[in-house]
Amino acid sequence: MEPRLIWINLLVKLGVAAAISSSLVRSKDFKSLLFREEREFRQKVYLVLWMAVPIMVGVWIRFSAKSFLAGDLSFETALLLGVIGGRWAGVLGGSLMAVPAVLHGEWATLPFGVLCGFVAGQLRTMAMDKDLIWSFSPFIDLSIYRLIRRNLPTPRLFDWQIMFFTTIFGLRFVQSQMSRYFPHSIFSMDSSNLWVELAIYAASAMAIGIELKIFNSVRIQIKLEEQERLLLHARMEALQNQINPHFLFNTLNSISSLVRFDPDTAREVISKLATILRRLLNSTDSFVPLREEVEFIDNYLDIEVVRFGRDKLRVVKELDPASLDVMVPAMLLQPLVENSIKHGLSSMVEGGSVYLRSRLSEETLIIEVEDDGVGMAAKQPADGPSTRGAGIGMANISERLQVLYGDTARMTIDSHEGKGTLVRIRLPLLQATGAVPEAFYEERSSMRR
Repeated sequence: MEPRLIWINLLVKLGVAAAISSSLVRSKDFKSLLFREEREFRQKVYLVLWMAVPIMVGVWIRFSAKSFLAGDLSFETALLLGVIGGRWAGVLGGSLMAVPAVLHGEWATLPFGVLCGFVAGQLRTMAMDKDLIWSFSPFIDLSIYRLIRRNLPTPRLFDWQIMFFTTIFGLRFVQSQMSRYFPHSIFSMDSSNLWVELAIYAASAMAIGIELKIFNSVRIQIKLEEQERLLLHARMEALQNQINPHFLFNTLNSISSLVRFDPDTAREVISKLATILRRLLNSTDSFVPLREEVEFIDNYLDIEVVRFGRDKLRVVKELDPASLDVMVPAMLLQPLVENSIKHGLSSMVEGGSVYLRSRLSEETLIIEVEDDGVGMAAKQPADGPSTRGAGIGMANISERLQVLYGDTARMTIDSHEGKGTLVRIRLPLLQATGAVPEAFYEERSSMRR
């Protein structure tokens, strides 16, 4: 073959390698198989099928279009399957990709493919750090430089990157010699021009390097997404844990004030508090159905009714039954109700009422907590979750909504001095299924990017 055609095929070969690897990593199923450290045999078979089938098509194309040799990446893919999936995956992949060639008379392709997959799989077992596989680069001069630097203080001659690079060149040389001594038994792109021959060898290393770089970039992105999701979880839990001590502190203060002059009532409040704490300790969910939040509020209000008296604290609930199955952040309502009682009603001799409402509007859950207490001195702005002067609980809710929902949730505070305060929260709908919270965190991670 003319050197010019070889150069063109080599360039197209690199493009085919990039196109196939880029297409594969678009599949979630393939990524779940690719980025596992340990795989069952069935998973190895699936990984082989994902990578080997497109290459088998490329081998068929090589026989159909005699001048198009760039589609045959069986040598490079056998090595890839070996270093990624291990010996069994490499051997199975090398055998599978050799089938079209064997059917066309290239019998030596099968043992050579098995050899490539096995040797590459053996190299995987020799890698002390599996990240070395993903960071492989065909620019071996950098690895040699690092090897020399590392051996200056304490000699250590083995370097996996150099070993893999040497293996690629060594097996490529074996392929070339088999093609020379057993003509038409195996496919090998060769040239009598030394520079072209070196380019053929380098193209194999670069094709493998390109695919690994594409895989590794997706792998790093997945790791970053996982870290961001874990960060959202941690931040959410930290904010939620701020609420529980705040509520506990206020309740213990109430018990302390009752112990001296009304021990029976103090015991009743302690019993109610124990029920609430038991629920908090047994529940680690970040999201719960609104129905559970309302039940928790009922327990909390039992404590407040004991403190204030049934004739001074009235609770009115107007809840749409369809809204009770919607998932909401845990401990969302308690700070709102506590804020209404503590800041709105506690200073009123005659007491007052707390109104708890929920309803669905299109794709939004609307929750309202209103009191007819003293209100605030200034009206809160209605264009965002302002919590000016509202204390720790309200500021905590505002930040939790921002962490979980971003701009898709709103909390507004409408207060008039001497008339009361209305807090309205608008949330996107999340139905009460166990998989929703985890998927929601992943969605929030992608939104933040």
